[in-house]
Amino acid sequence: MGRRIGFWMIAAMLAVSAAELGRAADDDAWKLVWSDEFSGASLDYAKWGVDVNAFGGGNDELQLYTDRKENVRVEDGSLVIEARKDNPGIQGTVREYSSGRVRTKHRGDWKYGRMEVRAKLPDGDGMWSAIWMMPTEEKYGGWAASGEIDIAETNGKSPETVHLTIHHGGGWPNNRQSGGKHSLAKGRFSDDFHVYAIEWEAKSIRWFVDGKQAHEETAWESSGGAFPAPFDQEFHLVLNLAVGGRFVGRPSEKTVLPKKMLVDYVRVYEARKLD
Repeated sequence: MGRRIGFWMIAAMLAVSAAELGRAADDDAWKLVWSDEFSGASLDYAKWGVDVNAFGGGNDELQLYTDRKENVRVEDGSLVIEARKDNPGIQGTVREYSSGRVRTKHRGDWKYGRMEVRAKLPDGDGMWSAIWMMPTEEKYGGWAASGEIDIAETNGKSPETVHLTIHHGGGWPNNRQSGGKHSLAKGRFSDDFHVYAIEWEAKSIRWFVDGKQAHEETAWESSGGAFPAPFDQEFHLVLNLAVGGRFVGRPSEKTVLPKKMLVDYVRVYEARKLD
């Protein structure tokens, strides 16, 4: 019995040591340069802007984006982006749904790095959660010639699957998209928080879900410049919860609102320079 206990104790110590070495390797590779842990009483406007848009985000979406606390707030240590069916009116327009979208444009803009978000993404027909990045200056032209990086998107009708995508090519309608998806072996992304990340380098974008690599892209194009354009310029982060749209369809009678997208933290790392 004593020998068995000793063996398992040594095995456990080795496992812990390996985990610690893994973290140390990660620390050696990446340096934290920007973060929001949402630990305050309100949104940090030095880091985030809140979109106010009477026509949603395009894509035949149904919501208004507002800066009301009903739609965007910090609560219990998380950013809350809430979609509601409340017939809001802004900018002279009334629509059936409201929601929120925040972005770091001109507050946090990066060229390359590791972007990591821990979030809980809602389910439900017509719910479209998105953690993504857009070019700050659009130096190669209009969408999607200047690119778009979707770190994680979910269609609430299939909450066990997350979509990992880049948009590139020419301006609409000559745009292209490339990507993949990752599905949980058990459960749904709406059940709990998960960590979504990309590691973005000059000629590679790698996606991670809960620390495991889920996809990689190494080839793309832009009508505005040679490879590695358009993903060789500064991008900013966008977080939003849309209602409806071509990707997800309309809410159904089974969709009970409000729905909440919860974000525990956002962290941005830059690659450490080797001596």
